[in-house]
Amino acid sequence: MTPDWSLRDAGLRTLAAPPPLPSVLPGSGFVDPATADVVQAHLDNVVPALDSLRRQSGRLAAWGVELAQRLLRGQRLLAAGNGGSAAEAQHLTAELVGRFDGERVPFSAISLHAESSAVTAIANDYGYDDVFARQVRAHGRSGDVLMLLSTSGKSPNLLRAAEVAARLNITTWALTGAGPNPLSEACDEAVMIDALNANAQEGHLIALHAMCRAFDLEVGRRSVPDAGLPGRGGRA
Repeated sequence: MTPDWSLRDAGLRTLAAPPPLPSVLPGSGFVDPATADVVQAHLDNVVPALDSLRRQSGRLAAWGVELAQRLLRGQRLLAAGNGGSAAEAQHLTAELVGRFDGERVPFSAISLHAESSAVTAIANDYGYDDVFARQVRAHGRSGDVLMLLSTSGKSPNLLRAAEVAARLNITTWALTGAGPNPLSEACDEAVMIDALNANAQEGHLIALHAMCRAFDLEVGRRSVPDAGLPGRGGRA
């Protein structure tokens, strides 16, 4: 089809402006019952994920307290995931380096998948299964925490990272979908959400925020000032 051209004052040829859209698109006020049912079913399936988390609230609270104590001592959180789980892991590290919902000092937390040059270099030279394990070897120190997120609990690159962390005395926590699964068994502790994968992943964000509540409460209890944190001057 030949484009509809219009001439401007300068003699430049540009495409004519498209006609404006109607204020109400045809059909926008109607959703067929099948589509509405699919959406309702998805929302209903969030409930089992939340119920599963409620049964494990004690572990999430313990993780938040333990993580606060370690990071206050100068340790570090490493986190990793693939796809949507990568986004969830990065959400957690952002809450720690930035803040959750109250003012406090920043803490050291690294999302390994966000190191794009390192990830692509390692994948190219060693294979994708090693993209996290090699970074754990580089950044991890005894006493650090490695949090690995996966709805399936089967990702080879996360399993390999857990193996390396164990050799370095790095504590490993898994946040997964239904279990038991290979990742939950490879890590020191796990929170497994018994729900469909998509809803389990939504539950991961709730779990991380719940953990941040416990983390911030523990930090506040210790009332550590911004300056002079033990171990914050550098890492051996």
